[in-house]
Amino acid sequence: MVATEVVYDGTNFYGYQGQRNVRTIQGEYEDALKKIFKQQVISFGAGRTDTGVHAQGQIIAFKVPNDNIKIENIKDALNAILPDDIYVKKVWEVDSSFSPRFQAKKRIYHYFIYTKKDPDIFLRNRAWWFPYDLDVEKMRKASKYFEGEQDFSSFKTGTDERNPIRNIHRIRVIRLSNKLILIRVEGHSFLRRMVRNIVGSLVKVGTNTWEPEKIQEILSAKDRSKAPASAPAEGLYFYSVLF
Repeated sequence: MVATEVVYDGTNFYGYQGQRNVRTIQGEYEDALKKIFKQQVISFGAGRTDTGVHAQGQIIAFKVPNDNIKIENIKDALNAILPDDIYVKKVWEVDSSFSPRFQAKKRIYHYFIYTKKDPDIFLRNRAWWFPYDLDVEKMRKASKYFEGEQDFSSFKTGTDERNPIRNIHRIRVIRLSNKLILIRVEGHSFLRRMVRNIVGSLVKVGTNTWEPEKIQEILSAKDRSKAPASAPAEGLYFYSVLF
């Protein structure tokens, strides 16, 4: 079994998970594996990202089916075939039972908000352009209500039937500059669009539309209609996975 650390620009993908007739990360990755090993190879990712979401540290594993190529050469082989919006940073050998999805202890997401009055066209697919002032201190206070193990029914999207009880280890709201804010969310696993829904709520607090305590009220309601719309996909990055 081989594990790979992969970075990708999700702008032109319909998410991570393979689907017929649309471009996906898994689809492009497995197409590259098929060209290398001359047969179909199934891959396993540490997390599924939605349409337009990026990754800086996605982990993808697969079983090497033959000896056509040495493990130390797999990185170069993949990068020679993969499109230019996917890049393999690292390749290493793992135990045959390794599962990047089920053995992950922590997943970290980064979300970037660009708050300057005028847009930066070079960031249009890299950060959420939100041309209003945000109260970072209030957002930090609000973020504490998300931490710990609790029911996140109000912060899931669509027909996600998984257990809504999730554990957020930590959320940090960091002003990187006078125009760029980073929201870092750390947890074991997440519901569909959960991070983007959390960000949408923190922005409500940051604009002084809500007080920080409103987050506790929405969590207690267990009702998606009580929370605001999701933050857009382009600001979100699957940053890293810890095992």
